[in-house]
Amino acid sequence: MTQFPLDRFAGLETPFYYYDLDLLKQTLNKVVEQKNKYGYHVHFAVKANANPGLLAEIREAGLGIDCVSGNEVQCAIDNGFDPQKIVFAGVGKADWEIKLALEAGIRCFNIESLPEVEVINEIAGAMNKKATVAMRINPNVDAHTHQYITTGLEENKFGIGLTEVESVVSAIMKLNNIELKGLHFHIGSQITDMGAFQALCTRINELQKWFEANKVKIEIVNVGGGLGIDYEHPDQNSIPTFEEYFNVFHKFLELRDGQEVHFELGRAIVAQCGTLITKVLYVKEGKKKKFAIVDAGMNDLIRPALYHAYHKIENLTSKAATEQYDVVGPVCESSDCFGQAVVMPQTKRGDLIAIRSAGAYGEVMSSRYNLRPIAPTIFS
Repeated sequence: MTQFPLDRFAGLETPFYYYDLDLLKQTLNKVVEQKNKYGYHVHFAVKANANPGLLAEIREAGLGIDCVSGNEVQCAIDNGFDPQKIVFAGVGKADWEIKLALEAGIRCFNIESLPEVEVINEIAGAMNKKATVAMRINPNVDAHTHQYITTGLEENKFGIGLTEVESVVSAIMKLNNIELKGLHFHIGSQITDMGAFQALCTRINELQKWFEANKVKIEIVNVGGGLGIDYEHPDQNSIPTFEEYFNVFHKFLELRDGQEVHFELGRAIVAQCGTLITKVLYVKEGKKKKFAIVDAGMNDLIRPALYHAYHKIENLTSKAATEQYDVVGPVCESSDCFGQAVVMPQTKRGDLIAIRSAGAYGEVMSSRYNLRPIAPTIFS
């Protein structure tokens, strides 16, 4: 449960991101405990949050890094992660990004198309290197989550289709500078239905039989990430159900001798430890509602505008009777709204507002829209 140090907040300019490092450490301890139980490997999806203060804790916990850009690869290296714990995914890897990853000696490229692996082969050959790759296969498994963060259906841009597997494997085997060592999957994000992960296991098991029958040895089975969090009850459920999550794969995934299982968790690790702290500028009386206009905007936290995402919103400084407010920002967009009909204690100018569960896809997606500054960060 996050405890907010209001005495420290009193003298600070808002908005800012506040990170509860104690909660992050507790979350990491639970991840490490459960992954070690089964001998699994976990890479933190740095796209969720690249704050160096958080990455230091993640590195100390022994996790690797999952990257989706060359700059994320460089970020992982700059923050002291072992290149052999770095994996690199993404549908559109540029030549310079591939060269950077090869020079760094990363563990694996998660490749998403035949044209991509042919380019990696060409670049690796010119550098006199061999690239280890895992095929990202689109398993056509419905994650039952928001359409923008579903990645495992046939109509999504990600991965190699099931009908293409045989031809792509055949082509890869002819490439001199490529070593196919793994399979990679990722069906989406903010998944709370464990049945979706069980369905993924079933599809992986089917594919493994094909690879075995065709005498293609697979050393790495990377099941991606996607485990969701409880946005509605961040204090009661501050740490996700890692035990249940990892147990699904232990129970239903049929492994061959010597195979490693890798995960790419992001949101589940950092979301609950982060809060966007903002201040009320004005309370505006509408005909049918009240608006609490705060100094944070959609440029600071875009998830509600982009995904209609829910974040619990709390008034940290008022103890009055509750009222309903639409909590909105100052950006010149009607979508600059953090929550509608939010029940809070009676709110006035100067009150501090906490927008919870903002540690994932908050700070890292910030922009300078309306030429607003990037919000600073503070730590517990």
